[in-house]
This record gives sequence, C-alpha cells and structure tokens, in this order.
Amino acid sequence: MARRVEDARILMYSHDTFGLGHLRRCRTIAHALVEDYRGLNVLIISGATIAGAFDYRARVDFVKIPSVIKLHNGEYTSMASHIDLHETLKMRESSIRHTAETFQPDVFIVDKEPMGLKGEIEDTLAYLKARGTTLVLGLREIMDAPHLLDAEWKRNGIMQKIDQYYDSVWVYGPPDFYDPLIGLDVPHSVRRKMDFVGFLQRSVSLGKTSVNARKDDYILVTTGGGGDGSDLVHDVMNAYEHDATLEQKALVVLGPYMPAIERAKLVRKGENIPYIEVIEFDNHMEELMVGATGVVAMGGYNTYCEILSFDKPALVVPRVRPREEQLLRAQRASELGLVDMLLPDQSADPAIMAEALKRLPQRLPPSKSGRDMQLQGLDHISQTVGHWLDNRGSHLAVVGAE
Repeated sequence: MARRVEDARILMYSHDTFGLGHLRRCRTIAHALVEDYRGLNVLIISGATIAGAFDYRARVDFVKIPSVIKLHNGEYTSMASHIDLHETLKMRESSIRHTAETFQPDVFIVDKEPMGLKGEIEDTLAYLKARGTTLVLGLREIMDAPHLLDAEWKRNGIMQKIDQYYDSVWVYGPPDFYDPLIGLDVPHSVRRKMDFVGFLQRSVSLGKTSVNARKDDYILVTTGGGGDGSDLVHDVMNAYEHDATLEQKALVVLGPYMPAIERAKLVRKGENIPYIEVIEFDNHMEELMVGATGVVAMGGYNTYCEILSFDKPALVVPRVRPREEQLLRAQRASELGLVDMLLPDQSADPAIMAEALKRLPQRLPPSKSGRDMQLQGLDHISQTVGHWLDNRGSHLAVVGAE
C-alpha cells in the first residue's frame, strides 16, 4: 500500500541526446516512486525531442529543455538549425537552474552524465548541494569500454566532481553482473557511495492498450530509439528474403529516431515480405514485448530489462561503436546463458541470421538459465528514497545503501 509523505519533491535530469534510454529509465523510476509514496511529486528535466509522446502518471511531469542531437561521430549539434550549439547549451543550463530554484527538490537524481551535457548541470548541483538537497548519480550497469570512459572522465575531472557533489551513486544492476567503473581509478570515498540496486523491473500498465497489440505468435524486432537501428532491421529482412522456410511472423518497430530515408526504405522493403509487419513507433512497447514469443534487439539497457522482466527468449545484435556498452552487456548476458548473441558481421550474413531467427522461439527463457536475474532495482530505490524522506532536515551524509 502507498505510504503518505508530506510535500516531497524529486527532480530528475535526463540529457537525452540520442535515443530514448535515459528518459525511459527516469520515467520508470518516477512512476514506481509516485506509486509507493502519496504526496510525492516528480519532475523530469529532459532534452528528448519526443518527451511528450509518452504517458505520465499523476504527480509525474516533465520540463522540456532545447534538444541537442549527438551525431554518429560523437559530436553534438543543436536541434534547431538556426541556433548555434553554444546558445542552445546556455538556454539549457539556465532552464535547469531555474527549474531547480523554483521546484526546490528534496532529492535530485541525475541520469548517467555526472555533470550533464557539456557540464550544464554543475552550477545547479552546487546550488542544490548548498541548500541540502540529496544528490544522486544513477549509472547504467555498463557505461562503456573502460579505456574510453576513463579518457572521457579524466579530460573533464569527473571522478573528483562526483566525489565533491554527489551523496550517492546508484548502479542500475547487480554487483555480480558488471561494474560500470571497472578499470578506472576509483577513490575509496566514491566506492563507498556506490549502491548496486539491481536491474529495473518493468511491468505493463493496466488499462492502456497498444493499438498494435496482437494475439498471434510473432517475434518482436526492436532497435530502441532506432537512430542507429536500420542495419539490424535490414539484416532481419534479408534473412527472410534469403530463406523461404522462415515463416515465423515478425513485428518490426523502427523507432522514432530512425532517419526518414532509412525508414521509408525499410517500410517499402517490408511490404514485399509476407511474414513481416513494420510499424514506426509504439509508446507501449512493454505490451508488444509481453505478447511476443521472442525478441530480436540491439540490447540497450531498457530493452534488456524488459527481456528479463517479461522473461523472453532473445537474440541480441549489439551496437559496437561509438560506445561498446551494448557489446559488453550482450557478451556478459550471453556468457550467463540469458540471451543468444550475434555480432553485427554475423547478423549481416542472411544464412546465419535466418538460422538464429528459426531457433529463437524454441530458446529457453532467461529464467531457465539457472541465474537469479536480480530485478529488484525499483524496490531498492523506493526503500532508499523513503528512508531519506523520513530523515529530511537532518541533512546527514547519505552513504551507499544505508
């Protein structure tokens, strides 16, 4: 049963330059918290272009800041072509600070980027720390290949800043799956703040039904936001064209960030393959996953949590650049027997992909791997936040899972 808290406020920040992962993770945490605590309000600051395309529960809202897009080479550009990047970043920084001053949160949860995009939240962190807000950094269980993350953080003095500003560092995974800071020189003071909360379990919202929900047997092909997902969809379609005995129905979701030219190409290609249905986007992806007999995905964090939560046989074809996060996750999950994995060059071979697709519906679900999938992240976060809210005003240092 939900517990009552008096006028508690949580502010969340999700920089969102590429894909949907950050916003979806923040929204999942926000929904779980307002369900557990009446009187709690959560406000999400997001740079996602489609932040408004999702449903939000009562007492969860979002503030949209100007969007910045991350290019494939890792550089950033302003979404509004007539405003330069510097101006856009200044607007974002000022909106974030103003929102924090007006909202006056008890807790500020930052997703993945410790100082925000190009350092845009450092000023806000300093302001909130001075007024006693509990500051939390939430990290995916896998950030990137250690040498890449180390170089990026050293360049910007990030480790020292995490130590200086944050009270707690939540890792959204169990300690025996992966350590996001492996290979980095982590001071004891930062290690002490780290709390491995477990994976974030997903559920299907009651009452909302996807217009694309279906009753037949199908495999779901999803590339998350879709910005870099066209290769995987082409690979699946090529496998169907190559092997006439592949008669398993497939529902392909392209994702809202897939470039228009790629999208049009794949819609046309899909129209000529009898077993494939192509849709562009669904904001109730959980329902489509629950109905599927198997899932083909690139294995970003949210999709992986859904595969585990809904216990679906999965074939993962990870992105391998510019970040290696998906590759590391797929390798580890495959090593534990939780999913099947193909590397992109294997996936591009239609014969190999066709065989993998045929095997998929017969594959045992992750729960049969003999591994504890440790999906208690939301419960753990809720207990931790409840403890902090009970102790508001004492401004005790918050350490790890205490």
